Amino acid sequence: MVRKNRGYITLFLLPTVALFIIVYAVSLVILFSTSFTEWSAGRSPVFIGLANYIKLFTDDADFRQSALNTGIWVVLQSTVHVAIGTLFAVILSMKEFYWKFARTVYMFPNIISGAAVGMLFLCMLNPEFGAVNSIVRLFGNADYSQNWFMDYATAFLSVTMTWLPYAAVVTILILAEIAAIPESLFESARIDGASNFKINLYIIIPMLRNIIGTCVILSGTSMLQKMDIILMTTGGGPGNQTMNLPIYIYKTALMDNNFGYSNSVGVFLIGFGLIFVLLCRNLFRIGSSQN
Repeated sequence: MVRKNRGYITLFLLPTVALFIIVYAVSLVILFSTSFTEWSAGRSPVFIGLANYIKLFTDDADFRQSALNTGIWVVLQSTVHVAIGTLFAVILSMKEFYWKFARTVYMFPNIISGAAVGMLFLCMLNPEFGAVNSIVRLFGNADYSQNWFMDYATAFLSVTMTWLPYAAVVTILILAEIAAIPESLFESARIDGASNFKINLYIIIPMLRNIIGTCVILSGTSMLQKMDIILMTTGGGPGNQTMNLPIYIYKTALMDNNFGYSNSVGVFLIGFGLIFVLLCRNLFRIGSSQN
């Protein structure tokens, strides 16, 4: 059947393949090739070999801090964020009276643009009139004025909390997977005397391996493109405390006018993402049958 329709399959795939080649493949080739050059606006690329990469790993504190921040956020997003979403999905799957309301409300942060979320947190954490500082003043410390986003001690955590707890997409994906589990499994477990806790622990969680692995990849790789909220809240500051690789690429290319060097950072970012995806696929054995 597949062989008979091979011509039609090829015909329908051609536009997608052509679009991928034009938009992505060509761009990747240009990105990789120009990462070995000195290149700025108004000047032609000049080949300099591995100089950009040598500078990245030996003489660039901002790059090291950006890579460290990105790595920490990837780990937090693929562990804590996914765990929160999974826990919330398991609770909602019990379909108590509040489950539809809770599911809808929890989705709100994910349907608001990143810029709007950034502005919201800027207002909440404003040192003068922000809700958080106002609550602290209300409970006795009348002179309290913490600049959450611009204090070296709190900036990283403040930025992290603008997205870490809001795992609605993970929750929806896992809820859909739980709904696909045959009800007969739950009925058999209840007949054998299993409690809800044991059903969750020994039936639901093991059967979610593939979807949890997928959520880990989606959540982790989302941190490799996170820019909007960081730009709106701290801009990567104070200093380089909240700078990540996308912000560093943006600043290097558009503010420092150094496209060759920024492209070398881009190549590193792509390599980081590929390694992360491959590790997750192997760790969760995504695509293999459930045991």
